[in-house]
Amino acid sequence: MTQRLRRMWTTIATGIAMAMPVAAHATTATVADTAISTFNAWCFKAGLTQDRMRANMEQATTEPLPFGLTFWDVSLEPVNFDLPLGVERRCEVAFDGDHTKQAIDALRVQMATPPIFGFQIDLPATHKPLPETALIEGRELLRNRVAIVHVGLRDGQTFMAVDRLFTNWKELVQP
Repeated sequence: MTQRLRRMWTTIATGIAMAMPVAAHATTATVADTAISTFNAWCFKAGLTQDRMRANMEQATTEPLPFGLTFWDVSLEPVNFDLPLGVERRCEVAFDGDHTKQAIDALRVQMATPPIFGFQIDLPATHKPLPETALIEGRELLRNRVAIVHVGLRDGQTFMAVDRLFTNWKELVQP
């Protein structure tokens, strides 16, 4: 191999090596943007089954989803696992990296956009902050409903969640 050819390959290899972290960061940022906007677009909508929620999100993004989704609503369909105390419905997305500030900023805008997502209340006894919680708050909704919004970092992934409580949640947490 000539010296000129060797320099050319070295230049190409160096360029690829330098571009890879940027491409990986751009992909992570794009997934974060997609997860956050999809969460805000769909997780606050009532009346969706697990299949309908996934289909709506996949139609809005890609199939399969580029982020993790946990969704269930026992007011619409049964589940085959034990529910967290007092929680009737959960919608959560999780995606790589620490994007908690971006997620909180977008969530605050979403909750303030009409129809406004309730009003902040004390955190119900059904929930507590986790070690890497960035935001957790109770929200009083219409018709005496309560929801909890939660953003944090878990195992290197940002998560955004909204739980809706059963209407009788206070009875469920009484000793």
